[in-house]
Amino acid sequence: MQASLAAPERVTATPEALELIARLHAQHGPLMFHQSGGCCDGSAPMCFARGEFLVGDSDVLLGHIGSEPFYMSRPQFAVWEHTQITVDVVPGGGGMFSLERPTGLRFLIRSRLFNDEESQALRLRPVA
Repeated sequence: MQASLAAPERVTATPEALELIARLHAQHGPLMFHQSGGCCDGSAPMCFARGEFLVGDSDVLLGHIGSEPFYMSRPQFAVWEHTQITVDVVPGGGGMFSLERPTGLRFLIRSRLFNDEESQALRLRPVA
């Protein structure tokens, strides 16, 4: 009998991103991320103080990075559901309303496609 593969996380973060998240959490309290898609600021994950951005039925909770929830718009998720997102940071200005903007760093996403086994395991664990 073959052992089943545990479902991979849909969203992860690099150590550098986790460090920046911890700094922002210390300054602003609980945070949340939202990835809306689109152009300009919508193409990068936005970091908000939790409660400053309202999520609704059109958003999907992909998981948590650090202890902070990461949401994506449902239409965007329909395109990205086969990929694992890794939140990273690079030098530059963040999105206009994103909390990392004054730090001289900005969040960005990197991604990879799930393999067949991971995709099968994810089918058994739907998103919220």
